[in-house]
Amino acid sequence: MNPQHGRRRVVIEDVSPQIDRGRHALRRIAGDELAVTAAIYADGKDQLAARLLYRHSSDGRWRFAPMLPLENDLWSASFRVDKIGAWRFTILGWVDHFASWASDLLKRLAAQTGPSSANRVSPQASGAITPNSPARLNVGSNPTAQDIPLALRSGAALVREASRRARGNDARHLIESANRLERLANEQRGEYADPLDESLLELMARYPDLANATRYDTELPVWVDRERARFSSWYELFPRSASPTPGRHGTFRDVERQLPEIAAMGFDIVYLPPIHPIGRAFRKGPNNSIAAPPGSPGSPWAIGDRSVQVSASLGAHAAGDQGGHKSIHPELGTFADFDSLVTSAHSQGMEIALDIAFQCSPDHPWVAKHPDWFVIRPDGSIQFAENPPKKYQDIYPLNFESPDWRSLWDELYSVFEFWIERGVRVFRVDNPHTKALPFWEWCLCKLKSNYPDTIYLAEAFTRPRVMYGLAKRGFTQSYTYFTWRNTKTELQSYLEEITQPPISDFFEPNFWPNTPDILHRTLQEGGRPAFMHRVILAATLVASYGIYGPAYELAENAAARSPDGRAESEEYLDSEKYEIRQRDRNQPDSLVPLISRLNQIRRENRALQSNHSLHFHSIDNPLLVCYSKATPGFDNTILVVVNIDSFNEQTGWTSLDLGKLGCAPHESFLVHDLLSGAQYVWRDRNYVALRPGVQPAHIFLVSRMQ
Repeated sequence: MNPQHGRRRVVIEDVSPQIDRGRHALRRIAGDELAVTAAIYADGKDQLAARLLYRHSSDGRWRFAPMLPLENDLWSASFRVDKIGAWRFTILGWVDHFASWASDLLKRLAAQTGPSSANRVSPQASGAITPNSPARLNVGSNPTAQDIPLALRSGAALVREASRRARGNDARHLIESANRLERLANEQRGEYADPLDESLLELMARYPDLANATRYDTELPVWVDRERARFSSWYELFPRSASPTPGRHGTFRDVERQLPEIAAMGFDIVYLPPIHPIGRAFRKGPNNSIAAPPGSPGSPWAIGDRSVQVSASLGAHAAGDQGGHKSIHPELGTFADFDSLVTSAHSQGMEIALDIAFQCSPDHPWVAKHPDWFVIRPDGSIQFAENPPKKYQDIYPLNFESPDWRSLWDELYSVFEFWIERGVRVFRVDNPHTKALPFWEWCLCKLKSNYPDTIYLAEAFTRPRVMYGLAKRGFTQSYTYFTWRNTKTELQSYLEEITQPPISDFFEPNFWPNTPDILHRTLQEGGRPAFMHRVILAATLVASYGIYGPAYELAENAAARSPDGRAESEEYLDSEKYEIRQRDRNQPDSLVPLISRLNQIRRENRALQSNHSLHFHSIDNPLLVCYSKATPGFDNTILVVVNIDSFNEQTGWTSLDLGKLGCAPHESFLVHDLLSGAQYVWRDRNYVALRPGVQPAHIFLVSRMQ
């Protein structure tokens, strides 16, 4: 400890919340109240005081909130993060000599008449003096304490010192108070009343002596996002499949014509797989076949195609003449078409999200210009992607150990910035866990500093620590293991992990029941009823979710097969990743009505727009899941019961924790089923019967009975 710190007696520790001792930022949404606690203590019995200091990166000075003592040396305070961007907070604690003096003075005054008058002392006399509750005392007529005048002079000296820290009228009032205390001491009364008033206590709290205050050794970072970072509904579609004409490659204009229909379903983010030119070298055919028949469109994630030629007279299909990540596939349209799509989405309350896939086909311009950005094998060839025995010759992964890593980082950053400047503010990032974590920390920090309203979804189906590590380094949301959590026990355990601190302080889940890569066996085997209950779970368990459509609305569940006819993977049969698939999402048995209703329920009920209040209730059937969400004050409370059996009706009895619903023990309350329209009177124990494919769930709006 430095010698100049020797007079700082207060200790501050166990500050919460924080991530890795301030190594990474907490995550909040603009408008949130951030509650902070800390252990604050010192030697002896002196009164302490503390402030929570906080500021936005644009603030010129610290703001503060007084901290209040709880118990066992714990203190608390909170502040509202009222704008997006970077925030910091820390804690200042000090020995409050004036409060200590005031507390001692009250004890001395009480001692003037012995125990009888001591019983009449305000409870504040034995604790901290606060401006809102000054102590009052009516003393008797038998004074014995002879040191009160000296105590009053000591208080006057403290008040006079405070006047030197004050300005204007406050300084004058403090000087007058100091003079009054000195006059009172000079009167040498036989009996003294309490000389403290509320205005003096307030002024002394406003101008504390911080010369020997202890400041917590870390300024803890907070990153604050806009509301859509927490609450969002994603819809994924392939633009090349958007044409209404069979056999014709879809365009941005075709997608734009579908936007009103997608908006009517209640989605607010339309996510497009990569829109760039597709490499021709080793192009994959239908069902991921190595031999691609003539005319095969290839995988959008194999980005490249140096054969794309650009003409200024055609409005520039690509930025430069070599294709790549800053280019548009010529069959999708021009940049003007893309700009129109972005503008149209905004006009309908939606945003376009782009897929950022940092990998290249063999004919990507980076391969020719920067071969050292890739792994070079001993024979001089570039290493393609593989997961032995599988080989992906159409993909070259980037080498983040390249000697030219700085140029690589700068170029990858510029890809994001290129599309941000075209109006895109939401990105889904493909396989970020296969790229270096230091790169993401640098890249996302720089991007969010320059463009704080941007949102980044990590497609990271990887190990938990890696997934959480990506979130700590700046990803706004993350795909999760929801797809593979299908039993009641799995769902409850996983949700309780990711929706509670410390994980929820930096990790925002986004639940996807399907993706172009993942058709889980639950959907393969359970068919339409499984699609129904899985989307209900996704839409109500967490605040952000998404679906890959129109495959989801149409409950497509045919999986790729092995030669013996068995489902060999979670891949779709005739996967849209390798061919154009045109469908009508409004077929008679489509799930569009259910999905539209779910999104409407989500928009109309604030309880479903965050995850902090999720609570699982007991129900005596392992195939029924029961949970609730509520806003603070329970002005909006949602109770959900879902049958996760795709084949059989399930029945059971609930045992509800009524406190989590804002109800008193044994209280009856009204529930309105937002799916069926039915209303019931419920209590803690209730009978439930749900049929798959018909009524797989209740989504109840809870109302207390008057």
